Amino acid sequence: MSTPARKRLMRDFKRLQQDPPAGISGAPLDNNIMIWNAVIFGPDDTPWDGGTFKLTLQFAEDYPNKSPTVRFVSQMFHPNIYADGSICLDILQNQWSPIYDVAAILTSIQSLLCDPNPNSPANSEAARMFSENKCEYNRRVRAIVEQSWTAD
Repeated sequence: MSTPARKRLMRDFKRLQQDPPAGISGAPLDNNIMIWNAVIFGPDDTPWDGGTFKLTLQFAEDYPNKSPTVRFVSQMFHPNIYADGSICLDILQNQWSPIYDVAAILTSIQSLLCDPNPNSPANSEAARMFSENKCEYNRRVRAIVEQSWTAD
């Protein structure tokens, strides 16, 4: 059965394949277009450089009118990422708009990595370190990056 949400997700997937943003990939599961796996590569020349971070996106039948549930599967250390991998990002909450597609969501998350909002912390330790001890924060991020190479 092809619902509006499923049609839109097929369009998002085609667009992502034809014109993938740099450092981002994603695809639905073979048997369920409503659940996607994605990978975000850490942006060059940042502490995140070289990292490969896995995420899952879960869409409901009211997509694109409602944002998907997006979580990092990879271990993360970031002011705006909770311990369970969920992400504190305005476009996934109160600033959601149906014009956002999967590529826009993943691109926004990728830019959040380098440009956190320590005033809206999901991880207070990371937020405090980002604001008060950038050197130690970057060291912790580098450790997460190295961990991303070996994690399943």
